[in-house]
Amino acid sequence: MDYDEYVLDGLYRGRLVELRERAEELGVSKSGSVEVLRARLIHYLVLPEQDLSWDGIQSMSHSDLGEVLKIFGIKSSGSQRERRQRLWLHLNFDSRRMTIEKLAEMDRDDLHEMCVRLESPLTGNRTVLMGRVAGVLTNQLNGWGRIKRSLRRNGIPGAAESRPLDDPPSEAILEEEISPDIDFHEIVPTAVIEDASDAMVMGFESLDLGVQSDLRFVASKIEDLERMVGTILRGHGGRWGEGQKELVLRLARRRGWPLDSDSVRARVSRVATDIAEIKGARMGEFGIEQSRHSLRTEVSGSESAARVRAAMRDAQRIIDGPNSG
Repeated sequence: MDYDEYVLDGLYRGRLVELRERAEELGVSKSGSVEVLRARLIHYLVLPEQDLSWDGIQSMSHSDLGEVLKIFGIKSSGSQRERRQRLWLHLNFDSRRMTIEKLAEMDRDDLHEMCVRLESPLTGNRTVLMGRVAGVLTNQLNGWGRIKRSLRRNGIPGAAESRPLDDPPSEAILEEEISPDIDFHEIVPTAVIEDASDAMVMGFESLDLGVQSDLRFVASKIEDLERMVGTILRGHGGRWGEGQKELVLRLARRRGWPLDSDSVRARVSRVATDIAEIKGARMGEFGIEQSRHSLRTEVSGSESAARVRAAMRDAQRIIDGPNSG
């Protein structure tokens, strides 16, 4: 199962304040304890395409359940049923509040629903159902709700030092530090947003009408794309490469953007890379090859120039007045 170790490592080590800031930047609910928020962000950022609803969990294989549990940083051993129970509890409850005492406050309908989700027998009165849920919680004690202490302290071994294939280490890069003055969430000039929007639809007349429609939609979301790029740069120490490109596509897809076409994905990746460069990112080999072309050259030499000329013509007509030639 592929996932971004850089992002996951940061979530393992993150404190409540840091995780809340990241959730706010992403438009994710920041309520709950640090562990509840951490699990929410791991799902959103690391496993965005994984169906972790109850039905989705039921359809997962034994090995997939173990791998997903490891990604969430909790106990991954046990039978397939125990793994399903543990993952569902971890994603839906706060272990500090889901206690035996809490069960005593629940009515029969709620306990019945808990038994359904925990795959326990559904017959019996309220006391019997409460006993079954309590038995599962006791069996799963300390196996969910909090990531392993070693992960909280040390994160993923080697994740902070390793780099994606497109960004090989070199003496120049190792010595380079991102300036503390760079703010990756600083709003870029309006002209950059306009140029990025132009780049998204430049020369798309030869493409299928459906692809043209998808590109127009994405072009209307350029400001959202710019914010996503800033968030990714902040979380990855200012680095932009192949891994970051894949992450922005996953985030965009999670927001419902139409990315089925290779043409649309390629343009989103290219424009996101240009925005990252303008924001001051440290570019990997991928960025060097594909950046410095669309926003700074193609758009500046065509759509942007045409837009400026049109604005100048309009201004001249206003100056000349209604009686001009």
